[in-house]
Amino acid sequence: MSSDTTHLNGVSGQVSSAARERFMGIALICTAFLCFAGLDTTAKYLVQDLPSVQVVWFRFASHVVLAFILFRVWQKPEYFRSKRWGLQIIRAFCLLGSTFFNFIAVRYLQLAETVSIMFAAPFVVTALAGPLLNEWAGPRRWAAIVVGFLGMLVVVRPGLGGMHWAAIFSVAAMICFSLYALLTRKLSNTESSVGMLIISGLVAAIAMTPFAIDQWVAPPDLFSWALLISTGVYGGLGHFVLIVAHRLAPAPVLAPFQYSQIVWMIACGYIFFADVPGIWTAVGASIIVASGLYILYRERGLSN
Repeated sequence: MSSDTTHLNGVSGQVSSAARERFMGIALICTAFLCFAGLDTTAKYLVQDLPSVQVVWFRFASHVVLAFILFRVWQKPEYFRSKRWGLQIIRAFCLLGSTFFNFIAVRYLQLAETVSIMFAAPFVVTALAGPLLNEWAGPRRWAAIVVGFLGMLVVVRPGLGGMHWAAIFSVAAMICFSLYALLTRKLSNTESSVGMLIISGLVAAIAMTPFAIDQWVAPPDLFSWALLISTGVYGGLGHFVLIVAHRLAPAPVLAPFQYSQIVWMIACGYIFFADVPGIWTAVGASIIVASGLYILYRERGLSN
């Protein structure tokens, strides 16, 4: 009897630990998308006066410099050791593609339009996580994702006007980000989180350097310089916590919480551009939040 009790306590402890990791993963993924909202808002401001290629390069270059200083990379060469260099490089180019295409799109589209297209990513992540990662989503989790997507449609209400041709860049960004998220989850079990952060930024910065030099335009003031540096902070911090989140929780669990970005976008629009959300935005955001809270409730229920 005592042995059975000990076994049950051990199993309960393991379940409780797994539940805590999932909840922490959810909190981190929400933080990541807060950072990405800040990145998109800053990029939209900058690309009105500076070439998109230059802003993309600065985002990765400052990301790498800050990471080198913060983690003292020169003292820890193990960060550059990898068992899967091929996947590391592919992942870096997926991140580069997502950022590059998105920065082009935000020059022409409203933030709500670009984000609405990016919100198709959870469908791609959830659909591919099964065959690629053996992380199969159940019907209830799929239902929560669909409800969150419907909430996004309430916010954006597509079909009321023609979509700009630049929307194709948002579609490309969404596909690249979905593959990046899946590769992050696949690599997170064997690779260093800091190493993944630095390698992805370094590969992207090197790849963009010739194009940035060719199209360089001097930033007009110190404020623009500060914003350029902040892109590295937003991007680097966002992707670092994204990596850690995928180490803690399966991709299908995290995917619905991408919808939290619409809440951050509404807040950034109001604070920085004095955009007051309308009733449909409030209703849609409520639906999006509700879908994420349902997933959180399901995770808590399954852990008990």
